[in-house]
Amino acid sequence: MPTVTRIAPGIWRYRFGTPEAHTPIRYRSGKVLSEALVRMPGIAKPPIASREVAFERTARGCSILLPMVEGEGVYGMGLNTRVFEKTGRRQILIPSDAPEEAAGPSHAPVPFYVSTAGYGVYVDTARFAAFHAGNVAPVEDRPGAAGAMAGSTEELYKARKPSVRRMMVDVPVAQGVDVYLFAGPTMLDAVRRYVLFSGGGAVPPMWGMGVVYRGKSDFTAAACLRLARSFREQAIPCDIFGLEPGWQTRAYSSSFVWDKARFPDPDDYIRQMRDLGYHLSVWEHAFTHPESPIHDALKPYSGSYRVWGGLVPDFATPEARRIYLKHHRETLFDKGVDAVKLDECDYQPFGPEPWSFPCAARFPSGMDGEQMHSLFGILYQQAMQEPLAEANRRTWGLVRNSGALAAALPYVIYSDSYDHRCYVRGLATQGFSGLLWVPEVRDSGSLEELYRRVQTVVLSPLAQIDPWYMKLPPWQQINADKSNLGEVMPEAPEATAIVRRLLELRMSLAPYLYAAFNEYRRTGTPPLRALVMEWPDDPALRGIDDEFLLGPDLLAAPMFAGQGSRQVVLPRGRWYDFWTHEPLEGGRTIEASKPMDQMPLYVRDNCIVPLAKPVQHIAADTCFELEARVYGPNPAHCALYEDDGISNDYLRGKQSIVTLTHGPKGGAEQRTGGYTGPNRYRVTSWTTIGGGAAK
Repeated sequence: MPTVTRIAPGIWRYRFGTPEAHTPIRYRSGKVLSEALVRMPGIAKPPIASREVAFERTARGCSILLPMVEGEGVYGMGLNTRVFEKTGRRQILIPSDAPEEAAGPSHAPVPFYVSTAGYGVYVDTARFAAFHAGNVAPVEDRPGAAGAMAGSTEELYKARKPSVRRMMVDVPVAQGVDVYLFAGPTMLDAVRRYVLFSGGGAVPPMWGMGVVYRGKSDFTAAACLRLARSFREQAIPCDIFGLEPGWQTRAYSSSFVWDKARFPDPDDYIRQMRDLGYHLSVWEHAFTHPESPIHDALKPYSGSYRVWGGLVPDFATPEARRIYLKHHRETLFDKGVDAVKLDECDYQPFGPEPWSFPCAARFPSGMDGEQMHSLFGILYQQAMQEPLAEANRRTWGLVRNSGALAAALPYVIYSDSYDHRCYVRGLATQGFSGLLWVPEVRDSGSLEELYRRVQTVVLSPLAQIDPWYMKLPPWQQINADKSNLGEVMPEAPEATAIVRRLLELRMSLAPYLYAAFNEYRRTGTPPLRALVMEWPDDPALRGIDDEFLLGPDLLAAPMFAGQGSRQVVLPRGRWYDFWTHEPLEGGRTIEASKPMDQMPLYVRDNCIVPLAKPVQHIAADTCFELEARVYGPNPAHCALYEDDGISNDYLRGKQSIVTLTHGPKGGAEQRTGGYTGPNRYRVTSWTTIGGGAAK
């Protein structure tokens, strides 16, 4: 029997044997938000009794066996852009440089799953664990009656499923493990508890709600400035301008030294970009080239194998962090760089040309290579956040490997893959595991494909356009085979206008999205969620992986190139078409078709959606002019969050809630809280929508 400990309201730990020293809990990024957990529904007992959980030590490690109930659906286990529901599958949680692997390897494997039965389970291990989600049959389980001979492939595979469902977690090497149980009572409540246990969700700076553009890898300072100025001249919204590998003298591995041939005066380049209203982001990976000025000092605090000729810093040691970050402060952060894109911190476990360090590698912290692969992305994010947090500045970065308990980290996972449907599936699945995932726009084979991809990006946690191999923006050059990518296409002015309108939608939603991220911190509610998370008892929503909820009240159903229309499953209740304001009855499937400057987007009944007048970029003194759209005939309200948008002072009480309410006597605006700076929002109009008969 395990040792059972109540960790926080609705959270219990079952300890089996002696857990390993290096696990995600040890390196958790945030403190448990106990006060927020206390405000959740009271749960007296664990969702799974300790007597129902079996533990076994094996020659290769240990295993845990947990019960499942008939009809239960299991989701989560990290980012997976290929597989949505995990019931009946085996998922092997290995960090990978490709997130489309159906067997489980991904950019962010997380040993946490959540069930439609209203509970969650987290297994605290940095090993490459395998989760068998209802497809194992222990001998002691009484088998069902033998079926008739199968007459089809479908009947054959149905007959092969175990008659009693169990979840078996196979953990290599370890001879003990902690298992955390998260109560509901709902599926969403279980996810909220996990996020709050992780330290609450990250809140980006206000400028993080804008648009990111990353220039070509070998751009010079002059080329970057020329393109950045053209965006302002053409009224293309953009807040963050990113540099790819060419800013450094060495990139594979990294030198972390400005290339003076391309950037002869980095300080002047940063100053000019900031004068244009841009926040700066730079690309790097942690593997440290022998020519780097920190290489020799870092060597004693690095792993036993090199990658691309560079050292692998052990970010679990304070010495490695100190050496690494001192240099980054002096060359980047103190100079005005606001964010970093952390590349190549994942792994290639399979494939003909594997890279990164082997699992047999040793690290000064005591980890082996397997543990470090699971924790490397998390530790890297933590390290790069430190200098900005110490300077009381928020960041909003990119990372290619994350993992367990990462919700509090202000980084969004991205990929080098480019499958649009996988991108959307990633947006639907990210919330199950307390992760943030971003698609991106590069080249496209047609204008239609470009528009549909931009539509998905503007509804993502971070709106990124990353044509790192293209001289011109994607809306000026369309070429599927990537040849002649410097040519301007004839349709460029029309394409620019449509892309501008789509990016302006992103800017209109900035206050709404900022409020959703604050709720992520305060209540653990993911800003993007699969439909099944809020309607787990609706069988029609169990497999919907191409729609998602955005914030509290919007439902997005992206379209793909070649679709004249698409089917949209609307959950029960009344909804409104965001564009036409047409009322629609839910609990059914509808056919949706939208022009190239729109996408299927729906609004819940009886809510307020604040839409801002688009700005080209979000400055420290931006005050958003809002149209408060009121949907439905009943009184409604929404909460916006007001702070300086830049510092961490909001965590120290310098934040106010702006409550918009609408009732029979019209609309009202009220501020409560400790923020004393200039107003960030001003309601300029109220628009009432709905009340008629729904189709």
